[in-house]
Amino acid sequence: MSVMEAQSSSPQAKSVNEILPELIDGLKKGGIVPYLGPGMLELIPDVPVPATPEALVALLVAKATVPHKIRNRLTQAAQFIENFKHRKSVVSLMNEAFAAVPTPSPFHNWIAQLAPPLVVESWYDDAMIQAFAQTRPAGDWGQVQGLSQSEHFGTWTAFYDAQGQLAESFSKDWKSLVYRPIGGHGPAGNYLVSDSDYVEVLTEIDIQTPIPAEVQQLRAGRSFLFMGCRFNDQLTRSFARQIMKRSSDRHYAVLPEEPTRMEARFLEENNVIRIDRSLADVAALLSAA
Repeated sequence: MSVMEAQSSSPQAKSVNEILPELIDGLKKGGIVPYLGPGMLELIPDVPVPATPEALVALLVAKATVPHKIRNRLTQAAQFIENFKHRKSVVSLMNEAFAAVPTPSPFHNWIAQLAPPLVVESWYDDAMIQAFAQTRPAGDWGQVQGLSQSEHFGTWTAFYDAQGQLAESFSKDWKSLVYRPIGGHGPAGNYLVSDSDYVEVLTEIDIQTPIPAEVQQLRAGRSFLFMGCRFNDQLTRSFARQIMKRSSDRHYAVLPEEPTRMEARFLEENNVIRIDRSLADVAALLSAA
């Protein structure tokens, strides 16, 4: 992942008290799509899996020899391992890193209980999937994951039902679809993590090829609420921008930290309202509603 960009003055932020009623209303009525990043693991005490790209790359390079200059760069380190060992080595290390299933936080469970039409989960852990499994009937939700072209050339995504079985497509019985654009640990160990994984997707994402048609339909007219996400990296900005395409013109991001220059530009260009409050506070306020 890229180095943090220079800090900038913050875009206009709103207090959570100002914005809370419309967030609650939008989430309960299905008009707001939760878009969850790795920071969501901050809500889970003693989380047993890597909760940041930096923590993940540290685990990978502890078990595979990688040149010093890329030891802190997740996608480049994964690419080196893939090139000089094998793709299977990358998958094996990722499976090991995310083998433990975190206990879902109260907020994860609240989202699952709401069963929004669409949830976007942009990290590899299984906390959100576990929350759905614990709180929803088995037949009313499923997931779709991005696939690495090095393993599934020509196939961009795979659908799985609540039991983790491969599904032919989206089921009309599913009340909720969890979209995992960079893959995930369960049920099949699908990961977009190396440079080549992302190059393949980013080559096509402008014309939306890697984004399932069902996701494109479900996002139409809806807003996104980014939680546990930072936009100080080109990859995270590119994915978010393309997943938001042709949706509502009003979005939200829980971002208590001062945005970098590029984050501020991303928020402004995409009309994302910054909520200047900690993730834990906003999660507690929403889940108590």
